[in-house]
Amino acid sequence: MKTLKHFMTAVAAAGVLLAASGCSTIAAQRTSAFSAGAHWVQLPMLNNAETPRAGDSAEAIAGTLLRARGVTNLGHYPLRSTESGLPDLDDSHRLVSALEWAKREGFDYGLGGVVSEWGYKTGLDGEPAAGVTLQVYDVTTGQIVWSASGAKSGWGYDSVSQIEQSLLEKLVSRLPLSR
Repeated sequence: MKTLKHFMTAVAAAGVLLAASGCSTIAAQRTSAFSAGAHWVQLPMLNNAETPRAGDSAEAIAGTLLRARGVTNLGHYPLRSTESGLPDLDDSHRLVSALEWAKREGFDYGLGGVVSEWGYKTGLDGEPAAGVTLQVYDVTTGQIVWSASGAKSGWGYDSVSQIEQSLLEKLVSRLPLSR
């Protein structure tokens, strides 16, 4: 009886820890390590989420996390304003022009990606949810040489920025870097 009680307590504690962590799913490509000392550029994070400027927020977080991993030579593509002042609903051309610019400037690798979800679920609790794909480009060829995707949801007391930060930390930690 005492053993069963200890077992049930352990199962309950594991359940609480699992529930407190939220749910996340991550998949990352395996490849050889990239040099942290290479000439890196931050590329646009395309926004496929309903939240305006979610790509810009994810881009800022990803750049900070890349620097924290030891990439000290990280440039940024030039920002361009739109003629009308209204946001462009198809921002894939930003990636193309940023890659062309990065190639002319002699960058080695670029970190970009896509934000697919960034917001709060509908319902009583309004849980935060985020989904993102990170992509490393070989700037010379324009080819994607590494990618990782993840999705994470939290609880009603979490913020979407907190969930996105946690998700991006997990994704960037899977990027193989050598010093």
